[in-house]
Amino acid sequence: MLRARARLLADIRGFFQGLGVMEVETPVCSGCASTDPMLESFTTSFTGPGVPEAKELFLHTSPEFPMKRLLAAGSGPVYQMCKVFRNGESGRMHNPEFTLLEWYRPGYDHHRLMGEVAELINGLLPAPLPVERISYGELFQGHLGLDPHRCSVEEMRGHAIKAGVTGSESLDLHSVDGWLDLLLTHCIEPHLGRGSLCFVYDYPATQASLSRIRPGTPPLAERFELYIEGIELANGFHELASGPEQRGRFNADLEQRRTNGAREVPMDELLLAALDAGLPECSGVALGVDRLLMCLTGTSHIQDVLAFPLERA
Repeated sequence: MLRARARLLADIRGFFQGLGVMEVETPVCSGCASTDPMLESFTTSFTGPGVPEAKELFLHTSPEFPMKRLLAAGSGPVYQMCKVFRNGESGRMHNPEFTLLEWYRPGYDHHRLMGEVAELINGLLPAPLPVERISYGELFQGHLGLDPHRCSVEEMRGHAIKAGVTGSESLDLHSVDGWLDLLLTHCIEPHLGRGSLCFVYDYPATQASLSRIRPGTPPLAERFELYIEGIELANGFHELASGPEQRGRFNADLEQRRTNGAREVPMDELLLAALDAGLPECSGVALGVDRLLMCLTGTSHIQDVLAFPLERA
C-alpha cells in the first residue's frame, strides 16, 4: 500500500507537470478558519518573540483560501497536494487528517474542469471508465421522481419513510437542504458511479458554498461532485469572484453556526481582500487522494490506505 501511494503521488505530479500547472505550498496554520457550518477546525497556538500572549491558529480544512490569494496575485494555474485536518470526522470514509489534491484553472468553467478531472482519473485507472454527467435535478427526478428545486419538506419526509430511513417520521432537519442531503446520501449516492465516473452538477443555489450562482428559474450553483462506486471523490466550483458576495455568505455561515451552537470563527479577511483586488475567472476542484487510492486498490475502509490512521497515529 505504501508503494501504491508513492506511485499515485508521482503519477499525479507527472500529470500536472505535463500540463504546465505549477505545484505550490501554502500554510497549514492560519489565524482564520473556514466558516462552513459543517466543518470544525483543529486549533493550536503560537508563543514566541514579539507575541505578548499566545496566538490561536487554525489548522486548515482545505488550502483553498490561500491558493485563491495566489491566483489573485497572478500565479496562473496551480495545484497542491497536502495534509488537511477536520475535527470530528472519523469513519469508513473519514480520517481527521487526510490528503487532499486541489487545483485551479483560470479561464475554465466547471464543465471544462470536469473534463480535466476525468482525464486525470482515467489516466490513473487500469482501464478508463465511461464518463457520465447528470444535473442535480435530473438525479433526483430519475432516482426518486422528485424535483429537488421545488419539493416540500413533507414530500421529502415521505420519500425517506418509504425508503426506510430510520427515524425519518420524527426527524427535524430545519431546512430543505438538510432533507435533500439525507435523501442523497441514503437513497441515491450508493448507486452513483457504478462502473463509471459520475459527475453531478448544477446544485441548488442554497448549496453554492464558494461557487458562482447562475441566475434563472431556479437559480443554480455552478458546482459539481464526482462519484466512483458510490464514493464521493471530488468537489468542484466555478469560483465566486465577488468579495462582497463572499463576505455575505461568510456572515450567513457564522449566523448558522450561532444557531447550531457551534463556535464562531474568524473569517478570512485576506481572502476577501484578494477577491476585492480581482480574482481571475476560474474553476477549482478538491479531490480526496486517500479515497482515490481506495478506488485504485479495491479497499473499503480509509484505514486500509493510511500508514497510520488516527487509532495508531
